[in-house]
Amino acid sequence: MHGQKKRSKRSLDGTIAVDGARLTWKLLSEPQWTTEDGYRGLRISVRSQEGNHRELILEFSFPKKTNRIGIPQLPQRPKFTEQTVEVGVRQAIAAGWEPLSRGKVFVHELSK
Repeated sequence: MHGQKKRSKRSLDGTIAVDGARLTWKLLSEPQWTTEDGYRGLRISVRSQEGNHRELILEFSFPKKTNRIGIPQLPQRPKFTEQTVEVGVRQAIAAGWEPLSRGKVFVHELSK
């Protein structure tokens, strides 16, 4: 890809309050293709502000778009809001993630 500029990574982050817990979130990765996992969607990290607690990774499904001849088309930087993050956190809590517990990373897959 000679002559093209490499796009810089977005740095998006923020804070939200869900059910009395203060949480910080940040963008981990854009949708991409990896040799280990194939197509991987947008990923957001969510942590408690009150110290070292169990991290949540919200992983949005990879959009299945193809071009005219059927080749998978990589999405251009999907848009999301704090409300999208909050809804994802509430779904993860319903699925068993406890923001103030300890343990290994909890990965919650969402469809957008």
